[in-house]
Amino acid sequence: MKPIRFLALAALALPVLAHAHPGHEGHELTWDFAGGATHPLLGWDHLLVMMAVGVWAAQLGGRNRWLVPTMFVSVMVLGAALGQAGFAPTGVEQGIAASLLILGLLIATAARFGASASAAIVGTFALFHGLAHGAEMPASAGGLGYGFGFVLSTALLHVAGLGLGRALKDNRRTARLAGGAMAVAGIMALAS
Repeated sequence: MKPIRFLALAALALPVLAHAHPGHEGHELTWDFAGGATHPLLGWDHLLVMMAVGVWAAQLGGRNRWLVPTMFVSVMVLGAALGQAGFAPTGVEQGIAASLLILGLLIATAARFGASASAAIVGTFALFHGLAHGAEMPASAGGLGYGFGFVLSTALLHVAGLGLGRALKDNRRTARLAGGAMAVAGIMALAS
């Protein structure tokens, strides 16, 4: 197996070892910088979506490489503020699962949209992720430190996804497989 294929498939397999949202059973949540920085790494759904945003942004190319991840982080912060303020619509977890399914399909098909449409798509997904994390944060938590750690970790996962997407640029078959695996993970999350 070529090294790039191995790395792409390993990147998809590792999150299965982590625990799904919410709560990340078996992991003590702390509401400080360290807790925020590790939280996106402990849930396979979040980890895959953060990486998928970067991979899809790399596939889109041009200014979308930075616009798409920046939009995700920005809207996620807004969603977290809304969630912490008590805005908790139904279907947030289903929105998170759907984001994994749809991003997987976008990667598998190498779907291309303009900058506005691409930003709107990931912005919608980011809102669900932000709402979930904001709603689970207690009012007494050190939100600023936790939030900064969470945003930093999310941004770094987007950068890792960008790197993976660039590495897969010349290997469409592996990119399709990776996207398909993400879509299947989204279906599994929706079914659970």
